[in-house]
Amino acid sequence: MKNWILFFGTIIVVFLMALLALNILDRKSEAKYAYQPKVEIEGIEPRDSVWGENYPRQYQSYMKTKDTTFHSMYGTSGHHDMLDSDPELVILWAGYGFSKDYNAPKGHAYAISDIHETLRTGAPMEEGEGPMPSTCWTCKSPDVPRLMSEMGVTEYYTGKWSDLGSEVINPIGCADCHNPETMKLTITRPALIEAFEAMGKDINDASHQEMRSLVCAQCHVEYYFDKKKPGAENANYLTFPWKDGMDVESMEAYYDNIDFADWVNPLSKTPMLKAQHPDYEVYQMGVHAKRGVSCADCHMPYQTEGGQKFTNHHIGSPLSNVENSCFVCHREKVDELVTDVYERQRKVKDGSRRLQRMIAMAHIEAAKALELGASESQMKPIQTGIRHAQWRWDFAVASHGAAFHAPLETSRIVTSGTDIIQETRIELTRLLADLGYNQPVPMPDFESKSALQTYIGLDIEKEFAAKQDFLEQVVPQWLKEGKAREAKKEVKTISSK
Repeated sequence: MKNWILFFGTIIVVFLMALLALNILDRKSEAKYAYQPKVEIEGIEPRDSVWGENYPRQYQSYMKTKDTTFHSMYGTSGHHDMLDSDPELVILWAGYGFSKDYNAPKGHAYAISDIHETLRTGAPMEEGEGPMPSTCWTCKSPDVPRLMSEMGVTEYYTGKWSDLGSEVINPIGCADCHNPETMKLTITRPALIEAFEAMGKDINDASHQEMRSLVCAQCHVEYYFDKKKPGAENANYLTFPWKDGMDVESMEAYYDNIDFADWVNPLSKTPMLKAQHPDYEVYQMGVHAKRGVSCADCHMPYQTEGGQKFTNHHIGSPLSNVENSCFVCHREKVDELVTDVYERQRKVKDGSRRLQRMIAMAHIEAAKALELGASESQMKPIQTGIRHAQWRWDFAVASHGAAFHAPLETSRIVTSGTDIIQETRIELTRLLADLGYNQPVPMPDFESKSALQTYIGLDIEKEFAAKQDFLEQVVPQWLKEGKAREAKKEVKTISSK
């Protein structure tokens, strides 16, 4: 009886091993032919659909950046009006486009439609109109490196945003980060290369793991438009202020030394700095960067499908994919990891909200001092305090995920900004007393976005009406012309052997 059991048991084991071997052979065969190229990708090909013919899994996962269903404690992949959530920002950004319109960022698939729709780009109805420079397209599309190659970098930076409306129609995609011949990660934006050169570094020395962050650093950084660059005086030349360091104080000193301001706040008459989104800089100050973790490790984790390992291009919050993003290194439960992130974010958010209210009040108090006849010399140290405090606040909140990437550094930045604005408001109180004003300055309704926009003189209804006309009349024509141009490009099929 035992022999029969052993016999049948052996047959079952052999059968199962044969199934396993057959499965392995199938997977090897699939792997061999999984990425056989079907089309030739020539030059700078901005159409992701063409790349998708050769790399279907990456393309299909990238298309999921259209999904806007993710919500975290403070963030979302869908539409969220940040001015409605934090109305004081209207005062902080008075005189600047962000006081009109500021929404939470959506996925990369919306890069073109979002810049069309935002009030910040205005409503140019004819070619050459509109206040925004052509440089504003730089991080939105793989059409940009194509245009830089065709026009020249300086020429690309010269002109109006509306000049390139029919040329830039493809949202952020494959050609922004990959060499089409080798598929290696590559830098397509000269500003990052030039920033490394300014620091005395060669970006070509970067390792593959470093490149998995540097391709993101082409756009997720602080930058400004240099209008005084030698040889490019007529251009809005995209520049990173990294020459003396990437921390908040070094970049502040850089801007102060060149007497740069993004705009002047019309209330306090302060020359202001607008932090863009210094994500790479803040990430560099955190523990993950110190441990060699790249942006892609968390935001584009590896996954397996059909026996194939590939990078998931559904770029977004790791909190939407904790198992793939975090469990590579961490062994806690999902709830524990998410709670830890939220706790850090909550503490930073509480501090930054207190800071932004104090800065808003300082702008209004400074406006009162100016109304009462404060001199330029009296206002100079106060305006410097407002500039430096708001720069620190903006640096901390404009960086996507700063409270997670580097919570200690972000908290330090918020605290230093709070110290500066408190001292500045004390100086304002003294100045107002010297000017004969010994009572609290009346404040507007800080809980209402519309009230604050009216307070600073914005006619939002007029802005929206003009934008709607632009979206209905101009944008469809841009897209039609751009797609007609692309339809003329031949895509060559590779013959299978």
